[in-house]
Amino acid sequence: MLSDFRKARRATVAGSAWKFGADPAISALRRAAAALNSLGAANKAGQSLSADGEAGENGLNREAAAGLVLLAAALLALVIANSGSQQSYFEFLERRVTLGLAPLALTKTVLHWINDGLMAIFFFLVGLEIKREMLTGALSSRKTAMLPAIAAVGGMVVPAFIYTAINWNDAAALKGWAIPAATDIAFAVSVLALLGSRVPPTLKIFLLALAIIDDLGAIIIIAIFYTHGLSLMALAMAFAGLLVLAGLNNSNVMRLWPYILVGLFVWLCVLKSGVHATLAGVATALAVPVSGHNPDHDSPLEKLEHALGTWVSFAILPLFAFANAGVSLSAVSLTQMLGPVPLGIALGLFVGKTAGIYGFARAAIRSGLADMPAGASRAQLLGTAVLGGIGFTMSLFIGTLAFSDAASATDLRIGVLAGSLLSAVTGYTILSRSNNARSMTT
Repeated sequence: MLSDFRKARRATVAGSAWKFGADPAISALRRAAAALNSLGAANKAGQSLSADGEAGENGLNREAAAGLVLLAAALLALVIANSGSQQSYFEFLERRVTLGLAPLALTKTVLHWINDGLMAIFFFLVGLEIKREMLTGALSSRKTAMLPAIAAVGGMVVPAFIYTAINWNDAAALKGWAIPAATDIAFAVSVLALLGSRVPPTLKIFLLALAIIDDLGAIIIIAIFYTHGLSLMALAMAFAGLLVLAGLNNSNVMRLWPYILVGLFVWLCVLKSGVHATLAGVATALAVPVSGHNPDHDSPLEKLEHALGTWVSFAILPLFAFANAGVSLSAVSLTQMLGPVPLGIALGLFVGKTAGIYGFARAAIRSGLADMPAGASRAQLLGTAVLGGIGFTMSLFIGTLAFSDAASATDLRIGVLAGSLLSAVTGYTILSRSNNARSMTT
């Protein structure tokens, strides 16, 4: 998912330095899957471009396309959830599916397979990106990592504080304190891509680095605060699997299949341990070698990024959005929409993210701990901070861990959708109108 944008960033620097019946809810999935091959072909074609300005522009265009597909999947879920097909939609998500053979067979609902299974692949890709950026990318040096790191901390602390303050007297609602602390990189980068050259390349790098640190923060939050009923035996087996992965890495094993097989074992153990299974994806990714024997060929990490990027961006994340964004609004009143949970989420994303990212970033710049992104105005930095409030995918994911009852699930979706939409529209407006606001530079 992020590899295309990383390629675009490199190019900028180099140039300037998935047989269901006829039910509509199911048919929509078939149509979406039918388009995947063409999108994948376009993605691979874009990756073959040379490292020049055209490659950078195509990389950003592909990231924008991924965001638009994600948005279309969410809108489709909303439309179906509020149509005559809503019963089929929700029944499909609750249908139980068994994978594997006894005694190792697992039976879960379609929704759980998406959230616990497919999303582990997404987090695996996130783990690959985090490792790369920390070793060789924008987070590999203190100078380049300081501003996005400080801004990311503010973008997690302030939204969590706002949500907690609004829901302080409701212990059940407080479980969702981390929901507005997340940023959806696909949507945020898509907005920047739509703005094109009107946004300095340094701000695009800043937002990418911030989102990666934000993802790392979300992973830590999930591991610490959303883990229940631990099985020490399963955890011990998962840890043994991680030791095997570390041994593969230390032995310079460059074939991918050993990492994938052991990673699947780790995922199964983590699934049974009480820790959320997606974390197995991150842990496995960190063991994949970032460099290969031949510097002229892609490393194992790069091969996996290229192989998974299209499927994550154009299949897994849209499928997650389709399964989790559907909310029936027929029985939702204005009072419920303005209730503490949706209000806390929406304000946390829209106000908290903006204040946290921008405020902490400005403080770091003024104190000399970090430099202002070159060629960017304060208004453009503010607009980029507002885009950090697009929480969508990660916010919905954390929300599914925090809340399990239907009422809270509805509140979650309303809050995330409202806050993310406000952030996207406002951030785009600020950035599109601040192109010439160069008087606010520091």
